[in-house]
Parts: sequence; structure tokens; C-alpha cells
Amino acid sequence: MKRLTSEEGVHCANCGAVMQGEFCHACGQSIHSVLKPIHGMLEETLETVLHIDGRIVHTLPPLLLKPGFLTLEYFSGRRVRYIAPFRLMFVLCLLSFFVFHLAINQIADKIPANGHPLVSVNSGAIEAATSPAEVRKALQDELDGLQSASEMSVLPQNLLDQIHLDTLKLRRKASQRLVELGAAPMSAASIAAPLPAVPVQSREPAKTGDATPDKPRHPTLEQEPQPVRIAWLPDTGNARLNELLHQIHRNWQTYMDADPAASAEAKQRMINGVFGTLPPAMFVLIPVFAILLKLFYVFRRRLYMEHLTVALHSHAFLFLSLLLITVTGMLSTWLHPHAAWIGYALGLLQGVLMLWIPTYLLIMQKRLYRQGWPMTVLKFWCVGWCYFWLLTIALIVAGLLGMAH
Repeated sequence: MKRLTSEEGVHCANCGAVMQGEFCHACGQSIHSVLKPIHGMLEETLETVLHIDGRIVHTLPPLLLKPGFLTLEYFSGRRVRYIAPFRLMFVLCLLSFFVFHLAINQIADKIPANGHPLVSVNSGAIEAATSPAEVRKALQDELDGLQSASEMSVLPQNLLDQIHLDTLKLRRKASQRLVELGAAPMSAASIAAPLPAVPVQSREPAKTGDATPDKPRHPTLEQEPQPVRIAWLPDTGNARLNELLHQIHRNWQTYMDADPAASAEAKQRMINGVFGTLPPAMFVLIPVFAILLKLFYVFRRRLYMEHLTVALHSHAFLFLSLLLITVTGMLSTWLHPHAAWIGYALGLLQGVLMLWIPTYLLIMQKRLYRQGWPMTVLKFWCVGWCYFWLLTIALIVAGLLGMAH
């Protein structure tokens, strides 16, 4: 008996088919109009968000804790409760690389520009001194630090000028503090005196008639890279390859030889370029990983799409693990000065997550392909060894392309 609905006799506004429910069976369009009051739109948005959150709750815990569970559910046809494999992998890939990028930026900010030591002064000890002797000791400590920085390497002239200006500021601050404490100020000659034993920069002697001395540069970076030609590549490929090599050389030369601002910009440009090329590189590796599974399990008579689903869930787990390891490491670094025991606990959790990755993948492979442990371990090692070198090559290529950004 035909079930009567409230949509009986209503036709789809898109294709004209008779409606038999809230959605057209021919084109899928909803019977409900998109022109609705604002409160209706808010209710629909809230329902969509809660629905997505419910799928996340059903997806992420088994993805992290139950090896192979999501893949077996997907093969069994129970897919509505979970996020689709590609969407899950895609979102976790972008999110994990975004957080990892933030962590790398924090580390890169601590690296001195162009390889030279960071020069900074702190006059707080001079201002906090309560006697002339403490003022002179604090001044001498700061001057020793500046002198050590100037002797660490051959510095460009702009950093030497900065050290000289910082020296003048420190001595003036110390002289002012001595006056405040009722002692005699420093003489003008002692304030303007240069740091003792500042090494002269090892430069090539200037040619006769040159108005300015040569700027200290790295000899290996002065030479332009030699053109590379690969026989089996077409001319356009070789031209593109040499263009990338020249751009890498220019970026690295800017990072090593330019002023601090340009060096920091070049460093950030290369880091951003590397992280911009990593997600596409991983998207290329996932179907390659599925091909490896297909080759090693060719007698299991599984379709390539089944292996691709395994690859998607495996990489989704890897990206989720990378995200958790990165966040745990950042929290450990941030909390360790305030609560050391929390930092140690988070560091232990980070180590557990790292050990869980190979264990998870091995158990997942055993549950999905249902072979004995000796054969599973052997194939796991072979697939992992091949994928390790493919991943290494992909990361190197991505790094080179990023440095040429």
C-alpha cells in the first residue's frame, strides 16, 4: 500500500518530478526553501555543527585507539556515523602541518639571522645597582658579553656598529647611575672608548681606487651554481631545474649575507615555501602507498580502492599523531618553567605517542589483511622500508621546492 505524505502531489521545483518525501528522488533537491527567517538559518546551522561534532566524536577516538576499526567499518558499509576517509585525512593533514609550522616558527625565531650571534644588551642590572662597585661590575659584565659576541665570528659592519652604539648606551647609563649614587661620573674618553681587543675583519684587501672596502661574504656563496643538464629531461625541464637551483642559491645567499631584516625575511620565506609544498607531496604519496600494499598483498584479491582506503586511514592516523605530538611538545616547553612535573609528564606522553605509531600500524595491518604474525611482520617491514625511502625523497624534493619559493 502506498504511503501518503504531506508532499503528495507536490512537484520538485528543479526537475518537475513528483515529490515522495522531503528530498526529490530524481535530483536530490530539498522541498524546503532556502528563503527563511534568520532564526531558521541559525537553527539549521546549529544542527549541522552538532551533526559534524557527533561524527568527530565517533571518528577520532577509534582512529587513535582502535587500529583498523574505521577501515573495517567502512568495508562493512557502516559509514554514516564516521567522517569519510579522504575528508578525514585532508583535514588532519592541513591541521597537523599548520600546528607543526607554528612550532617550527617558534624554533626558527631563536636561530640568529644569517648565522651570526644575536646581539642584545640589558641595562637592568646597572639600574638596580645600589653601590658604585655594583654599577662597575654590572657594566663590565655587559661589556664582556658584547666583546664575546664580536669575537665569535667575522661580523658585517652593521652589527659592529650596533655593538659600538650599545657600548656607548651602557656606559652612559652606568655614568648616570654613578651620579645618582653620589659617585664621580665616567669621563667622556672612557665612555667613547672602543671595546678592547675587537678583532679586525678578515677581508680581501681593497683594490686601488675603490671607494669602499669589500663586504665580508661567504666564499662558497659567491659562486653561482653550475648549470645542470639531465640527458633524459627536455630542455624546458632542464631550464626549470636550473631556475630552481638559482633561486635556492639566491634565497640562501640572502639569508647568510644580507642585513638582519632581509635575512629573517628570507628564512621565513623558505620555511613557508617548504610547508606550502608538504601537503601536495603527501597527497602524491598516499596512492603510491596504496600501490605498495597492492603489490605486497596481490594474492589477497582486494581491489585497489580497498588498499587506498587503508592508506587514507593510515595517513589520517599519522597526521593525528603528528598533531598530538607537536601540541604535547609545545605545551611541555611552555609549562616546564612553571610546573616541571607537568612538563616531564607531557614529555613521557610524547614518547608513548611516538612508540604507539609503529605498534598501531602493525596491528592495523594484521587485522585488515588477516595473515599470520610472521608474514605480517615481514611485509610490514618491507612496506615500511620502501615507504621510508619514498617519503625521504618526497621530503627532500618538497624541501628544495620550498627553498626556491
